[in-house]
Amino acid sequence: MVLINTTDVTPQNARILKALSAEDSSIRLQAALAAGSNADSAFLGTLVERCAVEPDFFVRDMLSWALTRLSPEITLPRIRQELDSERNQARSQALHTLSKIGDQNTWAWISRDMLRDADDEVARTAWRVAVVLVPEDEDAEKDLVDELVLQLGRGDRGMQLSLSRAFADLGDVSRPALERAAEHPDPAVAAHARATELLRQNPETDFDVAFEEAKRVATLGPERAAAVAAATPAGTRTCETAEPTETTESPEAAEPVRGSEAADC
Repeated sequence: MVLINTTDVTPQNARILKALSAEDSSIRLQAALAAGSNADSAFLGTLVERCAVEPDFFVRDMLSWALTRLSPEITLPRIRQELDSERNQARSQALHTLSKIGDQNTWAWISRDMLRDADDEVARTAWRVAVVLVPEDEDAEKDLVDELVLQLGRGDRGMQLSLSRAFADLGDVSRPALERAAEHPDPAVAAHARATELLRQNPETDFDVAFEEAKRVATLGPERAAAVAAATPAGTRTCETAEPTETTESPEAAEPVRGSEAADC
């Protein structure tokens, strides 16, 4: 339970603060909307604390939105504290909120430990935030690419797609590192790198199809893979799909940064 200090809080705001901890998620959602619509610094602590424990995806996203409605001068220092939290959700939601605020000065807060975080949701959120906040400087972008390359082959389909989108959004600066990674001795890393480069070149590419093709190339080699593809009737090629998974991303952030997400087969 989040403790609420109602000292010097108006009766209306006190009701909103209390509703943020209601059992009914629809009430919590409306309370988060009200907090953002009536931005008051009195909401700051409770909004941040609720982000760390809120089980409902849509409520969490509304909580982050409410935080963006407050003054960055008071919000950012409090969010920065959450980046060091021992609670995975606190860290991932703090990162998510940073991406929504979009203050370039917070780039320095995105550490390598965050990009490598053992928790998948924290790591994938850190990737997205890093791409949003990285300075428009070639050296900084290359350093980020070199760090993200270390994560190729990690996780399930959703995790890998998130990383591929990060590379795609970074643009041409990603190409040399992805080409090198495509020759990696680990087939999983090589396949992910090849599929990512295909997606980067053409955001309309079906990620699942690209990944299956990349796996064939990584396993068989370019010449044998091409021969197999030529010998396989086009109508018999299929791709695997994965069940959607909940993430800390907002609905709009879940869309590809460039182009549309690949259609299901």
